Amino acid sequence: MGSPRETAREPASPSAPAPAPASIQARSPGSALVGQRESDLQEQYSNLCMEKSQKINPFILHILQELDEEIKKGLEGGITLNIAGNNRLVSVERVTSEDFWILSRILKNCLYINGLDVGYNLISDVGAYYAAKLLQKQLYLTYLNLMFNDIGPEGGELIAKALHKNQTLKYLRMTGNKIENTGGMFFAAMLQINSSLEKLDLGDCDLGMQSVIAIATVLTRNQAIKAINLNRPILYGEQEESTVHVGRMLKENHCLLALHMCKHDMKNSGIQQLCDALYLNSSLRYLDVSCNKITHDGMVYVADVLKSNTTLEVIDLSFNRIENAGANYLSEALTSHNRSLKALSVVSNNIEGEGLVALSQSMKTNLTFSHIYIWGNKFDEATCVAYSHLIQMGHLKPDNTDVEPFVVDGRVYLAEVSNGLKKHYYWTSTYGESYDPSSNAGFALVPVGQQP
Repeated sequence: MGSPRETAREPASPSAPAPAPASIQARSPGSALVGQRESDLQEQYSNLCMEKSQKINPFILHILQELDEEIKKGLEGGITLNIAGNNRLVSVERVTSEDFWILSRILKNCLYINGLDVGYNLISDVGAYYAAKLLQKQLYLTYLNLMFNDIGPEGGELIAKALHKNQTLKYLRMTGNKIENTGGMFFAAMLQINSSLEKLDLGDCDLGMQSVIAIATVLTRNQAIKAINLNRPILYGEQEESTVHVGRMLKENHCLLALHMCKHDMKNSGIQQLCDALYLNSSLRYLDVSCNKITHDGMVYVADVLKSNTTLEVIDLSFNRIENAGANYLSEALTSHNRSLKALSVVSNNIEGEGLVALSQSMKTNLTFSHIYIWGNKFDEATCVAYSHLIQMGHLKPDNTDVEPFVVDGRVYLAEVSNGLKKHYYWTSTYGESYDPSSNAGFALVPVGQQP
């Protein structure tokens, strides 16, 4: 395929509001809608498709019809338009690059739309060209979700360069687009220039070691980014250079609130690098080091830093191997020293009853420590009784954990509950609130900006 610039050409032209539906989410309730519409969005979309000989996408048409109806009711506030391809409530025909070209033509003049979710579609590098154009022309867009759209390094370059001059966008999700090391380097360069982006999600983007190091290096000076997701890069070697550079960044950066380093092949020496930096860092509140290779020896460093750090509020240690010894280290720190940590996830860490009971005991004396997630470990009767008592006595609210006690033949057991730190990271629910605090506790406890 040629470059997006060559491929992405326009086709030849022939001769008092009710609650918004799930596809339309109101933001910033205090602001009024801006501008007058010449016609309904669905009408604009249909007319433009006819003019450009482009097939009408019924999914887009349906969403725009919903939006038109809500606007006619007097919907106020910035609107996030949800055209995600994994919507299970309506019939979905996924958005292609051609569809997105037509959509972008309409949205560039929509002053009242400040969020766009087109995740899980087929936009590709060609659509990324139009996304970049939209970022250059739509001056009210603060949230853009492009996750899992088959965007590669070329598309990543286009979007990153569009953000050199954009001063509006606050949150960009590139999750799952294989921009690789090449695309990651363009985002690192962008972070040297852009001073308005607050949240950047580059998880599952196949970043390489070079781009991870470059991003970490740039963040030592960037004063705007509040949350960065670097999950699952493609790293080679056993030296854990990425954690060395991220550790150096944490010593210098005093703006970052949330850091996600899931699936970094991090071992005990890597978590030691991060913990050494956290003695000097006074801003980080959310640390995600889940799905790594950290053992109980690494918990010595985490427990020690918890004894002096007063800013960390959420730690995700899910899917490591800290075992009883690691749980005991954490329990001792949380019982006797730390009074700032609010949430801890030790899901699937090969912890047995001794360690799980120790963590439950720390919740009795540490009133700040309010959320704990333990499913996937080895429950014995003592564990079940301990967490049942925590909930009965009010030390642990049912919404703040992922287990629920039940009794059979006079014996207490624990069942799994779908609560967690970031349940809706990859998907949204078919009913109810997508960002309910009980299922997204990490984001609820450490909010960054208006968007979830």
